[in-house]
Amino acid sequence: MPQVNLLPGAISEILATVTDTHNITKADRYGLLAALLDESIPSEDLSAIDRLLYSLRRGRIQMTNELSVVM
Repeated sequence: MPQVNLLPGAISEILATVTDTHNITKADRYGLLAALLDESIPSEDLSAIDRLLYSLRRGRIQMTNELSVVM
């Protein structure tokens, strides 16, 4: 399996974008999946992902089928 290397600050960028738009795109979801597959993910990033999933469950953010959100 190929090594997945996330860009520094990728999770915080996804969190900021989703918080701004209240939408989580396909690209965001794939980024979160890649982060979760990384065994060395910092606990701060795991907490951010937990907050996003909680907001999604509560209906505060919506999933979109778009690849990215155009602002």
